[in-house]
Amino acid sequence: MKEKEEYMDQSFRDSIGTIDEDGKRHWISPKKPSGKYYNARTWVSVILLLFLFSGPFIRIGGHPLLLVNILERKFVLLGQVFWPQDFYIFVLVMLSFVLFVVLFTVVFGRIFCGWVCPQTIFMEMVFRKIEYLIDGDFKQQKKLRDSQWNSEKIRKRILKHGIFFLISFLISNTFLMYIIGSDEWIKLVTDSPENHIVGLASIIVFTGVFYWVFSWFREQVCIVACPYGRLQGVMLDRNSIVVAYDYVRGEMRGKFRKNENRGEVNKGDCIDCNQCVNVCPTGIDIRNGTQLECVNCTACIDACDHMMESVGLPKGLIRYDSEEGIVNKEKKIWSTRTIGYTVVLTIILCVVGFFLMSRSEVEATVLKATGQEYQKRPDGKVSNLYNYKIINKTYDSIPATILLKGMEGEIQIIGKEALLIPSESIAEGSFFLILDMDQLGQRKTDIEFEIIDQNGELLDDMKTSFLAPVKRKK
Repeated sequence: MKEKEEYMDQSFRDSIGTIDEDGKRHWISPKKPSGKYYNARTWVSVILLLFLFSGPFIRIGGHPLLLVNILERKFVLLGQVFWPQDFYIFVLVMLSFVLFVVLFTVVFGRIFCGWVCPQTIFMEMVFRKIEYLIDGDFKQQKKLRDSQWNSEKIRKRILKHGIFFLISFLISNTFLMYIIGSDEWIKLVTDSPENHIVGLASIIVFTGVFYWVFSWFREQVCIVACPYGRLQGVMLDRNSIVVAYDYVRGEMRGKFRKNENRGEVNKGDCIDCNQCVNVCPTGIDIRNGTQLECVNCTACIDACDHMMESVGLPKGLIRYDSEEGIVNKEKKIWSTRTIGYTVVLTIILCVVGFFLMSRSEVEATVLKATGQEYQKRPDGKVSNLYNYKIINKTYDSIPATILLKGMEGEIQIIGKEALLIPSESIAEGSFFLILDMDQLGQRKTDIEFEIIDQNGELLDDMKTSFLAPVKRKK
């Protein structure tokens, strides 16, 4: 009965594993994991890390794979340039991403956190591996942390934190390349530092941030800073697939004794070895159920499977499963909510796809100059002054011509003989439109302009109005 009361105790939810009873930092030193899931995660991490660090140098048609230049409000995705005028597409993409995260979490829990999240990959697959190599496994780490400062501890601390800082420096440079581009980054690091004080200061600041996160803040990013763990409480349901402990099979817990019939002595399959707790990178006991600290890293699955195999009990006491699957022995992925999310997500993806496919490479705006009405000219003609702005989203300069559609008229571009729209840039200027009064029957006439390239292909069109003096009746 006492064991049952201990199992039902929910007081563990009142605190987090990184803070002790006195409110001080409790350093978590997980046991080095091993097993099929850990090996699979290692390979996934290697592939993602290779992609991350090589991404700034990958070109599609000679252009970046990904560029998020917030300073110049220029974004490149898969070689395609997106400007502030395409912000509505960006909003739809972000909305689709949020819905995808919600849907994926409802169905598959926090697999993203354990397998794909950059914080988890860097922390568990880079920095902790270095820590295991220098400081040893979890017991050696605790012993070293509690020991007095001596030559060995100083040497290991300098070596470990020196490597941590170098990796943080590499990470900050990589993320900077995704912001300014690899070509600009090369100029920044090869040119005189005096010419790039701001850029170098940014690298140093971001290096310090990454170093602080991975050397001190560590797993608290997932527990304290990341909102995803806290949101999962409202996104998960009984059919969500998570890393779960089979309490139906595992309770009541009891130490393993050789040749003992656990059923006769009212013991479940959990041998209470605490290996699942020892390997947890956020310091929780998965046997207490789903918790916000759990990132679904599967380290506890590997540890439990190893122990079950060692004592001759079936593996899978901790596994990917749902509450419904544990209680009723059935997995039901699709529910009314997941179907609804899928339908909405599909619709939004179709809309985003349509806008991406129909997105024009050139956008033009022509507006009448403010404060100007019309100018009378000789031979019964009248002119209006217009301002134009033409955005070229392509990587090539485009010679263009502004034409009047459906009417005879003369266009005089001010200060230019020919209109050239620079690549990845904006062409701005003014022009006069001169019309014969005989074509105008009223004070305000609707007109339409076309922008064509040197091959006569339509780039964009726009509508505006033309003002003229009212004709007097004879």
